[in-house]
Amino acid sequence: MSHRRLTALALCTTLALAIYAVESAIPPLVPIPGIKLGLANIVTLILLRHTSLKDAALVTGARTLLSAVLFGQLLSLLYSAAGAIFSLTLMYLVNRLLKNRYPYLTGAVGGLAHNAGQLLTALALTATPGVLTYLPFLVLAGILTGLFTGFCAFYGDKYLLRHLRWLKD
Repeated sequence: MSHRRLTALALCTTLALAIYAVESAIPPLVPIPGIKLGLANIVTLILLRHTSLKDAALVTGARTLLSAVLFGQLLSLLYSAAGAIFSLTLMYLVNRLLKNRYPYLTGAVGGLAHNAGQLLTALALTATPGVLTYLPFLVLAGILTGLFTGFCAFYGDKYLLRHLRWLKD
């Protein structure tokens, strides 16, 4: 990997982490634990559309780990990592299936997959089937927030790529 590409990916990680930090400071939109907009996923969607799965995975993994360390959420690292792995995997597959079009649909699938990964992790860790009562709320939230981040990625990718043209090298 060239120094230019590594620098561009580090800047993408920093951008995603900054977006996460801002979003973490916003009060919850709904009184249901675990429902957030997932705005840092905008960077992941842009990388999936314009670079590679490897680049998107590096940035997503670094952001997930750094956000847990920097924002004191080490206990939630398992939940975040499971959601990120599920989300990234399904978004990659859907993005390829849709031939890099319709990032809002890719985002919606990513939101659903992220919530599913977190819910399955909660179920595995707690062995309490009662956590599945969150499922209808998480499905709705995943679709809506994923559509939103997908639209943001669609309209924001030209700006990001213009300033990080090294990603195209």
